[in-house]
Amino acid sequence: MILPPLNSLRMFEVVARLGHLGAAAAELHVTPGAVSQQIRALQNNLGVELLQKQGRHLVLTPSGLVLQRAVARGMGEIGQGVRQVLTEVQAAEPFTVVTICTEPVLGTTWLLPKLFAFHSQHPKIRLRVITASAASEVDWKKADIALLYASPPWEGLWWRPLRSLNMFPVCCPQLLPHVRQPADLTNQRLLHEDDGMLWRRWLVAARVPYPGDADVFIQSFPMALQAARDGYGVALSDEFNSHRDLADGRLVRPFNLQVPAGLGYYCLSLEERRELPQVVQLIDWLTEEAGRDIGS
Repeated sequence: MILPPLNSLRMFEVVARLGHLGAAAAELHVTPGAVSQQIRALQNNLGVELLQKQGRHLVLTPSGLVLQRAVARGMGEIGQGVRQVLTEVQAAEPFTVVTICTEPVLGTTWLLPKLFAFHSQHPKIRLRVITASAASEVDWKKADIALLYASPPWEGLWWRPLRSLNMFPVCCPQLLPHVRQPADLTNQRLLHEDDGMLWRRWLVAARVPYPGDADVFIQSFPMALQAARDGYGVALSDEFNSHRDLADGRLVRPFNLQVPAGLGYYCLSLEERRELPQVVQLIDWLTEEAGRDIGS
């Protein structure tokens, strides 16, 4: 006995399950005409009617019901076998390790949740995280990728833009009644980790004079944000590093005005490592995630 083609049996199983040529065609990603042709060929091959029209639907004949049960059983066993083979192949694949270097604040506020999500999708890629605040501090004997807030070029390195930043004031919710308009900032501590340049840029855009005596230099950006959370002043931050604080209500934006930071976040890698499959996967994934966050 010569069995009918497997493809026609597969199409028959889908039509029998859904009871409609159009629905079966959508599931199989073919045209309804192609499905109809395969069903007709199957019935001709067997010399028996398998389906009958009943209104807008197709129903199984007694012979069709017998075949449908057998085909469904067979397709289920085939699917189980394919899944078992793929599981064994994946289990045999070696683990690879990717070490990513980043700034502590970016790692805490944005990167780590992304890396945990990446690892759940790519369990064969083990991730390690180390820290550095500048390209000159990255230990490239360990790092495969670096995510840094900086500006190219970097000699001997490949890079890709991850995200440009806009800066805006943030403070704790309790401080909000005291900063109803930009001019109110002259009575507040202005927290910054640079020389005050970004605050000056924002205040110029807001047409407010810079209150030099009211600013507080804090070398660590995470410490400056924590001081803002604790109500000790107003910090300048961005939508990348503060989106979780803003979403959870630990920080608020008293004003909509924002100014370009002038720098941005970049993915960096050594030229000889950037084509490694696991490195390409992670960089592409992080870039896509950063783009999705921009659009959200």
